[in-house]
Amino acid sequence: VWPPLKVLGETWGVVSACPFHCVCRNLSESLSTLCADKGLLFVPPHVDRRTVELRLADNFITEVGGNDFVNMTGLVDLTLSRNTIHLIRPMAFADLESLRSLHLDGNRLTTLGPRDLAGLVNLQHLIVNNNQLVKVSTQAFDDFLLTLEDLDLSYNNLRRVPWESIQNMASLHTLNLDHNLIDHIAEGVFGELYKLARLDMTSNRLRTLPPDPLFTGAISPTPYNAVISLNFGGNPLHCNCELLWLRRLIRGDDMETCATPAHLAGRYFWSIPEEEFTCEPPLITRHTHKLWVLEGQRATLKCRAIGDPEPVVHWVSPDDRIIANSSRTSSFSNGTLDILVTVARDDGAYTCIAINAAGEATATVDLKIIPLPHRGRGSEVEDGKRGGGVDDEGDSSRASEGERAEGGSMEDDEGDEEEGRMVGVQGVTSTSAQVRWDLGGLSAAYVVWMYQIQYNCTADETLIYRILPSTSDRFLLKNLVSGVDYNLCVLAIFDDAITSLAATKVLGCTTFSTKDVYPACRSLQAHFLGGTLTILVGGVVVVTLLVFTVALMVRHRVCNHGDHIICHSSNAEAGGGACCQGGGTKIQSYIKEKKKKRKKKRCG
Repeated sequence: VWPPLKVLGETWGVVSACPFHCVCRNLSESLSTLCADKGLLFVPPHVDRRTVELRLADNFITEVGGNDFVNMTGLVDLTLSRNTIHLIRPMAFADLESLRSLHLDGNRLTTLGPRDLAGLVNLQHLIVNNNQLVKVSTQAFDDFLLTLEDLDLSYNNLRRVPWESIQNMASLHTLNLDHNLIDHIAEGVFGELYKLARLDMTSNRLRTLPPDPLFTGAISPTPYNAVISLNFGGNPLHCNCELLWLRRLIRGDDMETCATPAHLAGRYFWSIPEEEFTCEPPLITRHTHKLWVLEGQRATLKCRAIGDPEPVVHWVSPDDRIIANSSRTSSFSNGTLDILVTVARDDGAYTCIAINAAGEATATVDLKIIPLPHRGRGSEVEDGKRGGGVDDEGDSSRASEGERAEGGSMEDDEGDEEEGRMVGVQGVTSTSAQVRWDLGGLSAAYVVWMYQIQYNCTADETLIYRILPSTSDRFLLKNLVSGVDYNLCVLAIFDDAITSLAATKVLGCTTFSTKDVYPACRSLQAHFLGGTLTILVGGVVVVTLLVFTVALMVRHRVCNHGDHIICHSSNAEAGGGACCQGGGTKIQSYIKEKKKKRKKKRCG
């Protein structure tokens, strides 16, 4: 009886190694564990560690890691497709040294960290499409750079991909990056991928593709692949001379179209003649012409250029060296050059060079550094050079917008209360104001070489500088704008006893407002008087017309009344004969007949 029990026990042990609801198959010494579409919420904990193929697709697993795949050194194929995985814990696959294929498509991954895929030293196929990836670490693929053959990152939200890692995948055969948000391809990234047979960049945001020897045919066909499949449709291509190399390739009936420039928008890429792929050379539209800056202050040089493609701007110093970013200088992509702290040797002519594929353009910017007085030159000599303290035509320079950011020079180590006592503004009118300052107890501690006034209107970011001799304690600002607010600071430039160099100290800052200017009242009186006279003249004319009209009407009525009287008298004497209105011919005959009767009476 016992042997059968022993056999039953061994059989029970084999069955218990297969997780509940899963199907385990042991074919030709390879164990397959099939747990697809079983409603699992996590990786089954009792999977046989000898499994070669593990299928966990179409479940509801949310994360992987921990002990899920510990000691599964013989696993070759792992499928985790179409779950809800949003997290891969670091080193989750560390023991899967034999894994060849990993399917993570159709999940909710947003990032691939540097250690998420660590340990997969023999991985050949990595499928991570249809996720929500926005970032992939540059170290994510480090453990299988030389073995990976297929990489699928399509249908994600990637704006950048780790080109540094991709260009080192010597065995890469297929690269799918379609349906992402990629707008840039690093130049030369495919130059050494000799086994690459398919590259899909469909439906991204690429405006141009950099020329690569792998596509242009500069590299002779390799024994691995003679034809490379390149798909880049659905991108907003900017069809200019930068894509002429691509247009010259022999292509089939691909349906890629151009998005820009306007005259090529919507046209099929491969149907456009080569001569229409043109570029426009750079044109510098605006730049700083001349800038005066006090030594030690910030200088901002600007250079704006247009062209197709967009030009790159470089700056050349007065000693014919290209200016690079450093702790003291910053060059920006928009053509702005910032010199954070100017020194005397920065004085000179700077050259702005705008370059693109069609040519270059240059412009010169003259930077003048106003030197600070140094020991041995004498403050009296400087006073004679600077002139009087109330002349508003003294040395001044308008800083650019970048100089507005020099907050450090506008601060004082003293409190705001002390600053208010040292600097004040009096006699403010609509166009002028008098600034007064007092060193107070600092006069004994510092040997002042000169003063500097910085002020600006709050509606304008441009600073105005005034340089004044050390004997001044007031300054009259003129040509101000009426009805606006001004910010003003007074700085003292003095001899630093420790370094024997010029140092700057803010004496204080203040604000003031110029008065508003209103129009004089006399202009209102003149307008009022002119209107009154116009009304009076018009009234007289109207009254005159009315009187004339009434007179005509009265005269007309009087004439009509006299005619009626004559008519009635003639009727009474003639026995009621007819009377013509207005004294017509009958009245005249009546008068003649009357005269005849008088003559007869005289004759009788």
